[in-house]
Amino acid sequence: MINLIGEYNCKADAKGRVMLPSAFKKQLASVLQEGFVLKQSIFESCLELYPMKEWSSTMAQVSKKNRFNKKTNDFIRIFSAGLKSVELDTTGRFLIPKNLCAYAGIKKEIVMSSSAGIIEIWDKDRYQDIIASGAQGFAELAEEVMGDFKGEEDE
Repeated sequence: MINLIGEYNCKADAKGRVMLPSAFKKQLASVLQEGFVLKQSIFESCLELYPMKEWSSTMAQVSKKNRFNKKTNDFIRIFSAGLKSVELDTTGRFLIPKNLCAYAGIKKEIVMSSSAGIIEIWDKDRYQDIIASGAQGFAELAEEVMGDFKGEEDE
């Protein structure tokens, strides 16, 4: 898994082209040539940019599911809806298709934020709103999600 770090304000041009921040380019240097997969987020109105290595790992998990189960098949269909394979051009830009810009409400000002092995791409106003709304209950959320965590040394 690639562990990305950072949050960067960026701009999308009128065609939806966005420059990948240089800090992310450095962190992804070993996998840049493999390309990326851009998709809608499951839980929020943002986009997720997967390095191809991360996408392959995710799809390996999904592929283990039973496609003869209707719920599984429905999940895979919706999970895969709107997927786009993207590559950086010679200047380090990639294109966000219009349908994905519309889904995420992206106009011009965006935020690219690391989220484990992927990059979330947000409309700047939506990102600020979601961070502000989550800040109040974050301590309780952290306790609920991570409170039972046991490190390797605890086992």
